[in-house]
Amino acid sequence: MHLNPYGEDAVKLAASLANERPGTPAELADRCRAFGLELESPVTAEDVERVHAVLDAWEQVVDAPGERRRAELVNGMLAGSAAHPRLTDHAGSGWHLHYRDDDQPPGAVLAALISVGTALHLVGRGMHRLRRCAVADCATIFADTSRTGRQRYCSQRCANRDAVRRHRAARARG
Repeated sequence: MHLNPYGEDAVKLAASLANERPGTPAELADRCRAFGLELESPVTAEDVERVHAVLDAWEQVVDAPGERRRAELVNGMLAGSAAHPRLTDHAGSGWHLHYRDDDQPPGAVLAALISVGTALHLVGRGMHRLRRCAVADCATIFADTSRTGRQRYCSQRCANRDAVRRHRAARARG
């Protein structure tokens, strides 16, 4: 795994998969590779189904109404996907931690990666740093990795659109 295991990259991969869900094993494998995650075995249709179920649960975390509920949901994901941590040096990529059992299919690998990565992101950066775009007609999910922790928009494009909307509303009132 060349991806920063269980860190910021894992949450960004989860957001990418949730925002544009892969429909085929080839799409899922390609998306993982695009994020630097090399899977050790071929992706199957069952893996795609498992990832969709994980993303359904993950979106509940994103949309949770408060920190306690968000933590409960992440804990449920962790209980269903992660194993005790273990050191590994598979494929000669250097020693690192895995929070999953060895020889798991890609769907299980992604379930562990997404659940542990989300937990570490939220406790490391802040429980509020996973959300949907603030623009009313944009439902894009993003992980706030900004320095200040105040990111409200999924992209600069949405930030600009909202600024224009607010400016026009102010001019109409005044």
